[in-house]
Amino acid sequence: MFHRMSSESYHEPIELLSEATKNTHRAIVSLGEELEAIDWYQQRAEACTDPELSAILIHNKNEEVEHAMMALEWLRRANPIFDEHIATYLNSSGPILEVEEMSTGGGEGGPKGDAKKKSSSASRAGSLGIGSLKGQK
Repeated sequence: MFHRMSSESYHEPIELLSEATKNTHRAIVSLGEELEAIDWYQQRAEACTDPELSAILIHNKNEEVEHAMMALEWLRRANPIFDEHIATYLNSSGPILEVEEMSTGGGEGGPKGDAKKKSSSASRAGSLGIGSLKGQK
């Protein structure tokens, strides 16, 4: 179970922390709370004997998934390390540990693999990485 970390649960004196660190803490706490709510709604919906109530609980769970992804996206935008790892793992295919091996240089293509580098840089630039195909026949 996720241990709630309220804004009062900083592990270091708050006056020593930057606004960026405090905001990251808020996002991480919020993400954890959303994930916990997803788990609770899923369990309630699955155990529920009333189909209409179960459908409402699933709807509520799906709203929490949306909220969790919004917090995760904020973390990705605010922190280059989150951005790097999200680019590596999200929407990848194959066994996750093999994705890690490829991303850390254990596989072909060096530290990130050429295809992954192109995809990540195109994604960060806001394009689909197909601009070079324009005008080609």
